[in-house]
Amino acid sequence: MTFDLLTRVPRCQRFPTPLARRGGRTHPDGMKKVIPLGFQWPALDPFLFCVHHDDDYPAGDDRLAPPAVSLADRDLGQDFEGKDGWRMYHGETVPGFPGHPHRGFETVTIVRQGFIDHSDSLGAAARFGGGDVQWLTAGRGIVHSEMFPLLERERKNPLELFQIWLNLPRAGKMVAPYFSMLWNERIPRLSQDGALVTVIAGRIPGAADPLPPPPDSWASRPDADVAIWTIKLAPGARWTLPAAAPGTNRMLYFFRGGSLRLDGQLIPGRHGVEPGAGAALLENGPDEGELLLLQGRPIGEPVAAYGPFVMNTREEIKQAIGDYQRTRFGGWPWDADDPVHPRDAGRFARHGDGRIEEPVRRP
Repeated sequence: MTFDLLTRVPRCQRFPTPLARRGGRTHPDGMKKVIPLGFQWPALDPFLFCVHHDDDYPAGDDRLAPPAVSLADRDLGQDFEGKDGWRMYHGETVPGFPGHPHRGFETVTIVRQGFIDHSDSLGAAARFGGGDVQWLTAGRGIVHSEMFPLLERERKNPLELFQIWLNLPRAGKMVAPYFSMLWNERIPRLSQDGALVTVIAGRIPGAADPLPPPPDSWASRPDADVAIWTIKLAPGARWTLPAAAPGTNRMLYFFRGGSLRLDGQLIPGRHGVEPGAGAALLENGPDEGELLLLQGRPIGEPVAAYGPFVMNTREEIKQAIGDYQRTRFGGWPWDADDPVHPRDAGRFARHGDGRIEEPVRRP
């Protein structure tokens, strides 16, 4: 995502080509189309795309930043190169994404390693990581920053996360912004037949009910059949992916491991596949494997997108840009575009109304 220096509205972002136009549907012989996974992964309606951030950051200095000498030859503010195994992204001191706007969709951010410092135009703030999930409904408009503080002084600070963009239907695109925290300690998991399934959204037989999504999310509708799972497979594991409702779109992203078979078809590592709505047998190879599942009934509405704005028409995109330039979606109550919290802050969320939320209450 690249920013216009005059407006801080990201320039037009090229969304991945929809899978239906890439040959992502089942072939006549029943074989599934397999697609390689890059940095930004294509998705099926109601999802827009997913980005897998995997950065091996060095030890942090007193600013929670990489040592200054290591930044000398980077394109600060626009560093996506992956030099030395990590990126600054739009950060110029601390890695991450300084204040930027969203409208018309939701972000689901799953932090597997490392931490994110969140700040937004509602006055809310959070530090989360180590398996925590933030689910943010942008609705009619929010500005937020997502910075990656390097908390460890004496060792590396690996960061791995998924950011998933989930669309909102026309009726929900202008709802009030809302964010919720799904703390790692409360996220249901299912251990079965060599598979460990982490259930961020969507019920699965044998696991506790997932934590509720935001109230205006497409995922809050029982008939939307939205599921977001990560699936870890032991070497040689055989696990059956449960069936979804008829008409549900599903994508499996095999992001870690050597090889996998889906109903007998070989899937190489770092590839995605659309399994269809029926039950499917996953047979893992000799290495531990991990997958991300995105599933949901399609919204089935037109999508017009420009950078961080996802609406139904080009006219609505123009309106979103104008509204942001005029109002900044409520302004920015922070002293910097890239705020970070104190090193010893721990994991927390402070909502716009002042309510403090922690994964485990301090004594």
